[in-house]
Amino acid sequence: MLKDKRILLTGGNGFVGRYVQQKLEDKGCEDITIVGSDKDLRLRQNATDAVRDIDVVVHLAARVGGIGYNQQFPASLFFDNAMMGLNIIHEAELEGVEKFVCVGTICAYPKFTDVPFKEENLWDGYPEETNAPYGLAKKMLLVQLQAYRKQYGFNGIYLLPVNLYGPGDNFDVEQSHVVPALIKKCIYARDNNEKSVTVWGTGEVSREFLYVEDCAEAIILATEKYNKPDPINIGSGFEIKIKDLVYLIKQYTGYDGEIVWDKTKPDGQPRRKLDIRKAQKEFGFISHTMLEEGLLKTIKWYEENGKNDC
Repeated sequence: MLKDKRILLTGGNGFVGRYVQQKLEDKGCEDITIVGSDKDLRLRQNATDAVRDIDVVVHLAARVGGIGYNQQFPASLFFDNAMMGLNIIHEAELEGVEKFVCVGTICAYPKFTDVPFKEENLWDGYPEETNAPYGLAKKMLLVQLQAYRKQYGFNGIYLLPVNLYGPGDNFDVEQSHVVPALIKKCIYARDNNEKSVTVWGTGEVSREFLYVEDCAEAIILATEKYNKPDPINIGSGFEIKIKDLVYLIKQYTGYDGEIVWDKTKPDGQPRRKLDIRKAQKEFGFISHTMLEEGLLKTIKWYEENGKNDC
């Protein structure tokens, strides 16, 4: 019963965090502490302060970005994500926190992984090079949680969400992931009568996308019901090629110009699709938002919420 717990959300002011907070409040949770960018969790004392008198930690804080951002800041992404996680997990165990929920990343999987990705494939190779530092930093938190469980009996779980999107996403083209970046590009081009939009890569790689509200629901269910050391995939089970995604967004935004593929830019991982059976078996999670519905909601949100300021 989470409603009686003292809950800490790191990254609670972020994209996913706002949805998790709302779902916790819907369940009657009143004692929720939010740690945002104002508290630098790379500093151990801040992590110590954050977990004091806390029963449950949901660790969402992360420094993230798309392929270009990962290529530009690999060291920062590795250090920042590793240090935040190492500190908050260590201090949570020292404080006697009852449960720790760590939200990892699909980027932890090997570059070439049999599709659909099964959790037991996680250690079968090196991650895709453009985001390996980020993926490995987050992957080390799984190692830490499993080690702390073995040595201290610490109840830490690790979730592997696929690519997320939805209202409230980061639409900064320099930092954003593929869905918000494409929406922003197409709407800007539409509004400014531009004849073409340039998209990185060949468009032949595939991705799986999960609507952010569905992801928040999965996090809550896992927090309530899952207590095992093994990582758990969180996804929709639906795979789409990037070129098909681009033309969907082009259609839904009403942009009628040309798509130009910049094949000098990297594609990233060749395919992404998760085996999601374990999440359904262990805590009953099934995503409910179809990609088309989620894209329309996201586009509508962007159009209505200061697109010129994003």
